[in-house]
Amino acid sequence: MSVIGNKRQRGRPRGFALDTAVEVGQHLFHEHGYENVSVAALTEAIGITPPSFYAAFGSKTAFFKDTLRLYSATVVPLDRFLVPGIAPTTALCDMLRAAAHAYAAHPQRRGCLILEHAKAGTTDWGIAAAQIATENRERVRVFLEASDSEASERIADYVATTMLGLSAAAREGWDEVRLLAVTETAAKALNHC
Repeated sequence: MSVIGNKRQRGRPRGFALDTAVEVGQHLFHEHGYENVSVAALTEAIGITPPSFYAAFGSKTAFFKDTLRLYSATVVPLDRFLVPGIAPTTALCDMLRAAAHAYAAHPQRRGCLILEHAKAGTTDWGIAAAQIATENRERVRVFLEASDSEASERIADYVATTMLGLSAAAREGWDEVRLLAVTETAAKALNHC
């Protein structure tokens, strides 16, 4: 018995790329927020069926966690800035400038996907976002500590608070020039820490 060529196959359609799907989801969640993006919207945007979505990702929340990890690794990738041997002030100022640029780069996806969702607190997606935000803050603290910074905890808190403020201001509509002006003021403060 032969299979008809156009008969629907089970499982993932040919050409379905997990990384591409996660990036598409990241953009949808960033633009509309976790609560406003349905599985139907995700599957339509990715070009797969709901059963394929659940088989590949498990749940909407698990998929969202994948988008958070992708965002953290690509939008303002800490590994690019927190490099041993680079002066802490230089690394942190460069990171803040990159955040200001990224947070204002896309008119529909302003601010930080992670920090804005971390505000959801006790929800599954809010907890997931807060966990990544905490891990990133801890990476800054460890970098500072390894650089013999005397106030690594305080400076890491300052940087985290500045990034949170940049994200909120970008969501409010501040342009990149205004956000960068804030980072320059923050840089002056970091030079005195």
